[in-house]
Parts: sequence; structure tokens; C-alpha cells
Amino acid sequence: MVAMFFKLFGGIGLFVLGMILLTDGLKSFAGQALKRALMRFTGTPLKAFGSGSLVTLMVQSSSATTVTVIGFVSAGLLTFPQAVGVVLGASFGTTGTGWIVSVLGLKVSVGFYALPLVGIGAFFKLLAHGRWKSFGLAIAGFGLIFVGIESLQEGMRGISGLFNLGQLPSIGLWGHLLAMSIGIMMTVVMQSSSAAVATTLTALHTGAVNFDQAASLVIGAAVGTTVTGALAAIGASVPAKRTAMAHVLFNLTTGLIAVIFLPVLLWAIQLMQKHLGLVPGAVSLAAFHTFFIAVGVTVFLPFAENFARFIERLLPDKEPTLTRHLDNSVLNVPFVALETTRRVLNQVALVLLEGLRSVIINRHYNIKYSVPKVQAALDETQAFFARIPTGSQEEPLSITRVDQVHALDHLMRLTTHFYPPESVRQMLSRDSLRPAVTIARELLELGISGLEGAEHGDWPARVEKKAKELAELRRHDRPLIINQTVDGRWEPSLALEFLDAMRWLDRISYHVWRICHYLGNDQAKRQSERLPQDQNP
Repeated sequence: MVAMFFKLFGGIGLFVLGMILLTDGLKSFAGQALKRALMRFTGTPLKAFGSGSLVTLMVQSSSATTVTVIGFVSAGLLTFPQAVGVVLGASFGTTGTGWIVSVLGLKVSVGFYALPLVGIGAFFKLLAHGRWKSFGLAIAGFGLIFVGIESLQEGMRGISGLFNLGQLPSIGLWGHLLAMSIGIMMTVVMQSSSAAVATTLTALHTGAVNFDQAASLVIGAAVGTTVTGALAAIGASVPAKRTAMAHVLFNLTTGLIAVIFLPVLLWAIQLMQKHLGLVPGAVSLAAFHTFFIAVGVTVFLPFAENFARFIERLLPDKEPTLTRHLDNSVLNVPFVALETTRRVLNQVALVLLEGLRSVIINRHYNIKYSVPKVQAALDETQAFFARIPTGSQEEPLSITRVDQVHALDHLMRLTTHFYPPESVRQMLSRDSLRPAVTIARELLELGISGLEGAEHGDWPARVEKKAKELAELRRHDRPLIINQTVDGRWEPSLALEFLDAMRWLDRISYHVWRICHYLGNDQAKRQSERLPQDQNP
């Protein structure tokens, strides 16, 4: 009897461990491609649903997909209505685990033949280089899943002989609620609805439970997974709480629909067995799981945007700040975390450039956030940036890190030069400084337009051209003004104020050029050639 429990719990452990290794391995091996695909194909709720389903089928973890989506929403890469579609897709995609277990894991005894996959994966992890180490983890995890299923089967066969769970009530409301409660507890304890479904499929295959009980257990597993999401959202950001609430409400509502219409769903499965050749047993249970989740998707997906707005009203945004997207939940995904810091730096740059443009045009500052708040936001961004993991092997991410450090440096320097002396501000209205002011204004307007995404092509190069044009004007005018001062055509104090104003315009233009250079360059271009080291004046 002890051996049976050992095999049962060991089988569950091996299955969960295999799922973890498969998920983590695939996320590391093809994670950036999957994340970019997830972000790219989410324009409409239907596309978002398809992306969420496919990514979850590939990584075999709805939690991994949901966590990534939370990161995307926190970073501002996805809107919340798009995230709702992905969450629905993740819930649907996780039903693929049931098909893998029922068609491959239970129909054929592949546990013994899966052992070499564990060995091959281990050798890949030890001997391979780069991303192939992660590929080895995925292979080993895939093999462990089937080894675990085989141990689960052996343990369940023994338990079914000792405890006849089929004697528990399987019909009526209380019978279904009892089985659902067991399914919920299984999911909470195992922290994986996939593991709970796999255990239920194995129990059905070995005769430990009947089909009606197994159906209620699967519904309970779907509801139980919301507990994990709710716990993960405690103390999280508003986007994380919204995403968790969408997941919880969808699964709870879908579970309620499945309980209310359980007789109809079971009748539909019987019709599919009779007329479509659906195999009774575990395969039919996998079909039932997919079927009732699909019913929930059919109910929610057409109203995804209304559902999203409802949740947004329940959980309104906090007061907007420059650093509102700096969410700790994205730190585990370097690609998303770096995009988050880039967007914050981009927003800070826009605030500063718009403030500088206002003083050049109107001689007074019109800035959305005070400079101390901007400096505090930069300090917070710098601290967040320092916590982003640096273990990624991908060269583009390393280039992005270097670019952002340069951009952060120039933004900090720009804040120290943001307010010139009053004499310089007065000098900006003089006709003699009009050519330099015109160039600086054009440079700022081009930089603002580019950072807002309104410019196309290599707009940072055009900002650079303006900055160099202004620097050349300063080099030309400086000795001229000094000579004219010696000749008596300029008062010394006025000449010094003029030169100070030229120096200020040149300095801020240089920093604006470098900020646009590092934030605005195309990612593909930065990947093909490293940028030269920065030289500060």
C-alpha cells in the first residue's frame, strides 16, 4: 500500500516537474520569438485568442502565458482588451494537455521509451552551448511527463483496488459539487490544473472514478486554477490584478455554466461517441474538457472589449505617473522589462523636449512634470534597470542594455542643464540669436515627432544633422563675437550672455541628439552594427 502511494505521489511529482522543465526550457529556447509573436498577433480579440491558444499549446502552461501577458500589459505593450483575448486563449490552450495524456500517455505505454529523452535532454543541458541547453531541458521535461504518467497509472490501479471511489455519489447536485470540490483541492495542492486533469484522466483510465465523476473533477480543476491566479495578484500592480480578475471571472463563469448544463454537455459527448466515433474513456474526457472551455470562450469572446471595460471600472488606474509601467512582475522577462524601461525613458524624453521647446518658443516653461519629479522617475528607472536579469544570451538584448544606459545618462545630464540663467532666457529673444534658436526649435520638434512615432525613416540622423549644424554655428560665431567685443561693437556683458546662450543651446541640442540616437534607432540596425562609444562634451 505504501508503494502504491509512493508511485502515485511520485508520478504526480514527475509529471509536474516535467511540465516545469518543458515550459521553462521552451520559454528560454524560443521565448523571445514566442513573446514577439504573442505581441504581434493580438490586434483584435480573436487574434489575441488565437495567439494565447497557440503559445499555451507550445509551452504547455497557461500560467506562463498569463504571466507574460501581465508583463506586456504592465509595460504598455498590449491593451487590456487584447490581454483578455490572450487570457481566454490560454485557458483554451491548456486543454491540449488532456489530449496529450489521453492519446499518447494512456493509450500507449511510452514511459519506458520516454526515458532516453530524459537522458538526451540531460546531455544537451551538460554539453550543449547557448540556447541548446534550454532545448535539452525541454526534451528532458517532455520525457518526464510520460514517465510520470506511467507511475500515476500504476499508483491509481492499486488505489482503485483499495478504495472504490466510484461508490461516492456521482449524480445529483451534491454528487457533482463533491467531485468539483475534490478537483478544486487537487489543483490548489498541486498548483497546476494540468496536473489535476492528468491525475483525473489516469483515475478514469484505471477505473478509480466513473466518467460523470471525472467530468466534475475536471470542472473543479478549471475553477481551482483561479485560486492560484488570485493569490498571485495580491499586492500586484493594477494591470496584474485586472488580468488575474479576467482569468478568475472567466474560469468561474465557465465552471458555473458547465455545472448548470452538465447533463447537456454529457449528452453531447455521448452523441459524439455514437455518431463521430469519439473513443469512450480518457479521450472523451479530454473532449469534454475542451468542449466546456470552448462554450465559455464562445460566451465571452464576442464581448471581450465590454468585459475588459467592466473590469477596468472595477479596478481603475492609479494616478498616472511617469513610472507607472515599472512593474516588478516583468523583471523575470528581460525582453519585456527592457521594453518597459525604454518606454519610460521615451516618455521622460518627451516631457523634457516639450518643456525645452516651450521655453525656446514662448520664453517660459510649460512642462507636464516638474524637473524634480522627472529626476525621481529617472532614479527609479535606473534602480529598476539594475534589477533586470543579465543572464540572457541574446546579443540584441545586450545592445539594448547599452543603448538604454547611454540614454539614461544623457537624460540625467539634460535635467541638470534644463534651466539656464535668466540672462540666457532673455537672450533667446534677441535677433542676433535667432538662427541658433530656429535650429534648436526645429531639432526639438523633429525629436518630439520621432519619439511620438510620427516620423519615419532614419529620423535620428536628421536630428544629428541639426545638432551638428548648431554646433558649427556656435564654433563660427564664438570667435566673431569675441573679436567684435574687442572692437567695441558688443558690450562685454552682453557678449558673454550671448555666448552663454549659444553654449546652452549647443549643449541641450547635443544631449537631445544622443537621446534620440539611442532611443530611436531601429532594433534591426542596432543588431547589425554596434553603435560607437559615446563622447560627452
